[in-house]
Amino acid sequence: MAAPGVLIIVENLPVPNDRRVWLEATTLQKAGYTVSVISIKGNKKSNKSYEYLDNVHVYRYPAPPATSGTISFLIEFSYCWIMSFLLSIRVAFGPGFTVIHACNPPETFWLIGLIYKLFGKKFIFDHHDLSPEMYLSRFGQEGTAYKGLLFLEKTTFRVADRVLTTNETHKKVAIERGEYPAEKIHIVRSGPDDSVLYPVEPITELKKGFKYMVSYLGVINPQDGVDTLVEVAHKLIRERGREDILFVIMGTGDAQPDLIKQAEELGISEYFHFTGWVDQDDIRAYLSTTDVAVDTMPKTPYSDAATMNKILEYMAMGCAIACFDLVESRVSAGDAAVYARPDDQEDLADKIEELLADDARRVVMGASGRQRIENELSWDHQSQNLLEAYRATLGSRAPQPSPAAN
Repeated sequence: MAAPGVLIIVENLPVPNDRRVWLEATTLQKAGYTVSVISIKGNKKSNKSYEYLDNVHVYRYPAPPATSGTISFLIEFSYCWIMSFLLSIRVAFGPGFTVIHACNPPETFWLIGLIYKLFGKKFIFDHHDLSPEMYLSRFGQEGTAYKGLLFLEKTTFRVADRVLTTNETHKKVAIERGEYPAEKIHIVRSGPDDSVLYPVEPITELKKGFKYMVSYLGVINPQDGVDTLVEVAHKLIRERGREDILFVIMGTGDAQPDLIKQAEELGISEYFHFTGWVDQDDIRAYLSTTDVAVDTMPKTPYSDAATMNKILEYMAMGCAIACFDLVESRVSAGDAAVYARPDDQEDLADKIEELLADDARRVVMGASGRQRIENELSWDHQSQNLLEAYRATLGSRAPQPSPAAN
């Protein structure tokens, strides 16, 4: 019997940059599926229109311009939907697929799923984020756009044959707001691949002569609150005289140019290093050299419910973490983090200084986080939940685990 095909559609990040999606794709391929992925184009390592990467068919289209308002978001969503649908036709007549695996945000690909369900295909919804809450955290008001996002979310649940979600909070939303059957929801946390993300020897040169390094890793959009890190750095440097800290910000996003300008206007740009997008080798190097890893996501209904990939990646790298006290961040990190009062910059600055002053504590926290990843949260554990969801969706058509895998 021919291997069943899977088509993964993701809009907000290119692959393989989207580490969760790429882990899902490669896991499914290794399990016996023929896998294709549609995404936007990204940096020089993800800008080909088509490539066969790690035995996965990757189809990409030019990314739309950065958006800032409701109308521009509608244009972006429409453009990405059309491009994804056109490429799905190419996949259908190429490698083929039995399952469409659509990732949010946004929740617009349900219509593609519905079209192909007419031809006997299955539709799996990979529920990464709470889009309505994300909208509120960025724009702050409930209106037509917010109600539209609620409609798209609920419609996506109605069309889905199965739902993958990242944590218990998201599962509760799917059940209560989405009215989706609990037995068809599979929690697949965004666990890092601990065979790729692991501590290596620190590289002192990366500190550029500073005694300490405080690092941020992740997407840099307005709702991520990375501007708070610049403000906290200003307090530490100018108000507390901490001129011994280098702040490293790894990642890209809509807000990155504003952060660079903010650091310049505050007169502290010499204490910052903006790396841009980083690959796995760079992540290992910088986080192994880092003294404290931070997440400055403000407390909102969206952030309280989100499993932050960066938190799990910090844990995999054995970093001591300082972050605001968010519900799911505490669930993930446990004793590997210290928690500042939400949105309290002074308290976060205090927490960073406390960790910098205590080498032994940082080591214990880092070891705790790494152990939690190895024992429970790594992708090696989470991938089994993904494969079980596919077996539940396809039944006897799903590739069966080999005896060696049992």
